[in-house]
Amino acid sequence: MDRLYDKLISYNEEDYYPMHMPGHKRNTKLMQMDNPYAIDITEIEGFDNLHQAEGILKQLSDRISRLYGAERSFPLINGSTAGILAGISAATKRGDKVLLARNAHKSVYHAAVQMELKPIYCYPQKIDELPVNGGILAVEIEEALITNIDIKLVVITSPTYEGIVSDIRLIAEIVHQHGAILLVDEAHGAHFGFHKGFPKSSVGLGADLVIQSFHKTLPSFTQTAVLHSNRRELNHKIEHYLAIYQSSSPSYLLLASIDRLVSMLEDEANSLFESYQEKLDKFYRTLGALKNLTLMDRHIVGHFGIYDLDPSKVTISVKKTQLSGHQLQEILRKQFHIVMEMEASDYVLGMTSICDTQEGFDRLANALLTIDKDEVDLKEKQNSKTESLPQRQTIIHKEAFLSKEAKSTKEVMLHKETRVPRQAMFPYEAYEHEAKQIKLLDSSGRIAANFVSLFPPGSPLLVPGEIIDERFVDYVKQMQQEGITITGLVGEQKDEIEVVD
Repeated sequence: MDRLYDKLISYNEEDYYPMHMPGHKRNTKLMQMDNPYAIDITEIEGFDNLHQAEGILKQLSDRISRLYGAERSFPLINGSTAGILAGISAATKRGDKVLLARNAHKSVYHAAVQMELKPIYCYPQKIDELPVNGGILAVEIEEALITNIDIKLVVITSPTYEGIVSDIRLIAEIVHQHGAILLVDEAHGAHFGFHKGFPKSSVGLGADLVIQSFHKTLPSFTQTAVLHSNRRELNHKIEHYLAIYQSSSPSYLLLASIDRLVSMLEDEANSLFESYQEKLDKFYRTLGALKNLTLMDRHIVGHFGIYDLDPSKVTISVKKTQLSGHQLQEILRKQFHIVMEMEASDYVLGMTSICDTQEGFDRLANALLTIDKDEVDLKEKQNSKTESLPQRQTIIHKEAFLSKEAKSTKEVMLHKETRVPRQAMFPYEAYEHEAKQIKLLDSSGRIAANFVSLFPPGSPLLVPGEIIDERFVDYVKQMQQEGITITGLVGEQKDEIEVVD
């Protein structure tokens, strides 16, 4: 029988390099801590109470707000999810109409269910040459607010999982002109604003509420995050809802992790981010030699609603190769011992941070160049009509090519197309109905009773209350065939779906 602790220790002793969160990257040279059991306490005299902070935890909150320039900052130990739930709950009344970016994290929809909100959706732009979503256009936000004058709250995700940043300053101005509140899910942007090479944070661009995950892109423990508020009148309600959505026994280990991160940024942000930027610059220059794999870079800024791009996210498209994203991820993991953050049909995603080492960047760059050269060699062999396959450096890559379906096969790419699902009822209404499980293949035309998502990042492909269509069914089956993780399906074979009965 496997034991989690033993497995974690064993895994740490291997040489797998983490191109994924958390942002501390298990870099024990930069990040160190005494025996965690020695400092794991509860709310005792002198150590304050997170849910009524008046002492050392209030000081921590004040330090975070000064660091980011927020009116008030609330440290979180239940992740950005708790901040999103609390922020949306504080900014709305039950039954309000809200405008949500359709690529929002599922916690946004959970808040909509909890508060019985009536969502209207805006959609990110489609990027023609890359299989990721673009930004949210300010003009579409404005059109929705003009058409629906009773919208109380606008929620968008910026940056996206892949680092796409929308024009927050302009969106904030428009939202405020129409008397609404703007909440930005900036979970992947806690490192913004500390160096000119990275985008500015929404905190200073006019957003009213901003949620950031410390653990995603900065060196802090998993589940640590922050909710920034620039609306003083909402702060009491935020405190009220955080007491609901966060544990009544908050972890002082997690809070100490936030404290150490804040101290590091207060003292060393300039030097740490300057070194980080130099590593990233070298990495991108090196990968300029790629011929088949495509690295998403700043040439897309100014197009597709993209106002800025986070260079810390490494998005590698396989569209010009004979590999799938899943196969590329497997090659990187098995051959080069590099574990990526996420895989999709046409790309893989790596996450970097100030804790990444030069050796880590070099390993990924050399691995991608090697795989890219294999693709060049393969195409040359094919062009010369050589029947035998080229000798690969590993059997993994060879098998990946042999199992890859022909590129002429029809692909249904919901994640890169502007898909507008038909909404039959609001999410909270779907939750109130009885549900039953049916075969996915028989579900077209039925109303979804649960979320179905690509995971990570957890943005729903299907939201409760939406009508399932054949494109969705085809896409999910394709993703399953390619080995992509889909959450929300049920049954032993994960071939069933919950629908409104």
